Amino acid sequence: MKVELHCHTNISDCPLSIEAVLALALEQGVTHVAITNHDTTKGLEEAMETGRTMGIEVIPGIEVSGFDFSRERRVHILGYFIEPGHWKIDAVCRPLLEQRHRASQKMTERLLAAGYKITWERCLELAEGGTGVYKQHIMQALIEAGYTDSIYGPLYKKLFSRGQNGEEPGIAYIPMNYIDAKTAVKVIRLAGGVPVLAHPGQYRNFEMVPELVEVGLEGIEVWHPLHTKEHEQHAMELASKYDLVKTGGSDFHGSYGEAPVLLGSKSPGVEALESLKLRKERLGV
Repeated sequence: MKVELHCHTNISDCPLSIEAVLALALEQGVTHVAITNHDTTKGLEEAMETGRTMGIEVIPGIEVSGFDFSRERRVHILGYFIEPGHWKIDAVCRPLLEQRHRASQKMTERLLAAGYKITWERCLELAEGGTGVYKQHIMQALIEAGYTDSIYGPLYKKLFSRGQNGEEPGIAYIPMNYIDAKTAVKVIRLAGGVPVLAHPGQYRNFEMVPELVEVGLEGIEVWHPLHTKEHEQHAMELASKYDLVKTGGSDFHGSYGEAPVLLGSKSPGVEALESLKLRKERLGV
């Protein structure tokens, strides 16, 4: 058994379809894949059925975009074994999806005004089949137009930087209004899922763990491509202190990813998956 617990498809911000991701998983000997697209359960039932025909167990998941308003930091919450199409998830996440799509259109308009020769129509084409346009689709359009050769790099920072640490924000940066991370944990629980804090080292979320545990957090992502050894150690210490499941995954985004990782890398394997299943049973949802 080889387990991948953090994986995206073209329903959010990866260029590969569900079928293509599962075919890649099959190639790499991955037997269990959690599909965790941003702020949506769209396509999960299809993915589970496709997985069954291919001999891969698909774990229905989600990655909800939250925020720590006390510390002004983004917080992503993964949900495992979530009920696809649950009304509560839809009620909370649909406004996020709509807001992101509108923001992407405004970003594109700013780039056009700045002289970049791309089109909104091309961004829509790149995002076809998903829940809307992401910055990665805009960057792909810029790559095709010859402005850069990578999704992430100097141009991405110039255009979309949040302006932290005294820096000026990027010329196309538009802030998002995220939901409280504690609400994300509660909503995942209501939808039958097991909530896990995603890549806390990347967004500096360690301090928020006690607050998230109070509202029902069940796990923490220890192993992630952007985590350092110090991040891993800190996450493991918190997992022991608060009895959290220790998970990990590649955070696979295909060619739209921030790190050159392969599907199934950084996975803790069967132990994490079995622990998540036991938490699901214990929660009785």
